[in-house]
Amino acid sequence: MVDWKLAVATATRFVRPGPEVSRDEARAIVAELRRHAKSSEEHVRAFTRMAPPGVTGEAAPHDTPVLVVDRPGWIRANVAGFRAVLKPLLAKMEDRRSATPGGAVLGAVGGKVTGVELGMLLSFLASRVLGQYETFAPASRDLPAGSQGGRLLLVAPNIVHVERELDVAPHDFRLWVCLHEETHRTQFSAVPWLRDHIKGEVQSFLAETDIDPGTLLERLREAAQSLAGAKPEGEEGEESRSLVDLVQTPVQREILGRLTAVMSLLEGHADFVMDGVGPEVVPSVAEIREKFQKRRASGAGRLDQALRKLLGLDAKLRQYRDGERFVRSVVEEVGMDGFNRVWTSPNTLPTKQEIAKPADWVARVHRKADGAP
Repeated sequence: MVDWKLAVATATRFVRPGPEVSRDEARAIVAELRRHAKSSEEHVRAFTRMAPPGVTGEAAPHDTPVLVVDRPGWIRANVAGFRAVLKPLLAKMEDRRSATPGGAVLGAVGGKVTGVELGMLLSFLASRVLGQYETFAPASRDLPAGSQGGRLLLVAPNIVHVERELDVAPHDFRLWVCLHEETHRTQFSAVPWLRDHIKGEVQSFLAETDIDPGTLLERLREAAQSLAGAKPEGEEGEESRSLVDLVQTPVQREILGRLTAVMSLLEGHADFVMDGVGPEVVPSVAEIREKFQKRRASGAGRLDQALRKLLGLDAKLRQYRDGERFVRSVVEEVGMDGFNRVWTSPNTLPTKQEIAKPADWVARVHRKADGAP
C-alpha cells in the first residue's frame, strides 16, 4: 500500500534546505540544544511536580533519548513511526485489495504513487516542526528509543530558521523550545499508563476504519496537488477537505473526541509549563511568546493555510490554545497538585467538553471525589 523507502527518498529530495550555518556553528547549535534539553528536565519536574514513579530528590535521567536531527533525520524518524502505527490498517487494506482481480499489480503501482505523495507531504512538514516527542517510535540503529518506546526529536535547522525569522535571542529561544518538548517527555515518563492508553485508542480507531484504498489515495493526491499549487479539476472554490474527514462511524467519532481531548491536554500543558518556567530561566520569554503566537496564528500565505486545513493542522493550533486555557483555569482554581489529579487514570482525563469548560472537570474530579455536594 505504501512504498516507504520511496516516501523517504521523495521527502528528502524535495525538502527545502535549512538556513546556512558553518560546520562549527552547527556543532555549537547541536551541543547547546543538548545542554538545554538536559537542563529542562529539572526545570520542568520542579514546576510540574511530576517525576517517574519512585524518583525522588534530584531529577533522574530519562530513559528516552534526545536526538538532535536535521530535516531528513526528522523524515526518517516519522516514516518509522507511521509504519508502526499504521501497520494494522494497511494490512487490512492490503487484504482487501489482494482479494480483487489484478489487486497485486494495482497494489504495487498504488504503493509507488502513495509513497511519492506521502513523501511530498513530509517534505512540507519537515521544514516546520521544531521538536517532537515520538510516543510509539520503534528503535533502530540510527534512531534509538527508550525501553518502552519513545524518543525526543529537536529539529535544529527549523529552530535556527524560526529564531532568525522572529529576530529573538537564540539562547533564549532554544531553551524555550526545549522546555515545551521536555514537558511531553516528562508527561509520558511520569504517567506510565498514558502511552498504552493512547495506543489503545489509536488502535481502536484504526480497527473501526473501513476505507476504500482509492479514497485514501484521493486525499493524499489532493494534498500533493495543493503543494504544487494546483486544484483538482471541478473543485474550484470548494473548501479543502481534511484527512480527518476519513472518519466514518459514530464509534470513530467518539474515539476521535477522546483523542482530541487528551492531545489538547498534552499540548496545552506543555505551553503552560514553558510559559510558567520561562520567566525564571528565559529572560526574553515575553517577547518570544508574543512573536511566536503571531507567527503561529498567521501562517505563511494561501498555500500554507490550505495545507494546514487539509492536514488538520488548524485543529492542532486550537489544541494548543484550548488546552492551555484548560490547564491555566484548573491550576488557578485548585493549584498544581489539584491539577495533577488529571494524571491519575484514564477516567480523570478531561473530556472534549470539559476542555472547553474546565469548571466541569473540577466539579467531576474534585468536588465529587472530595465529597462535596
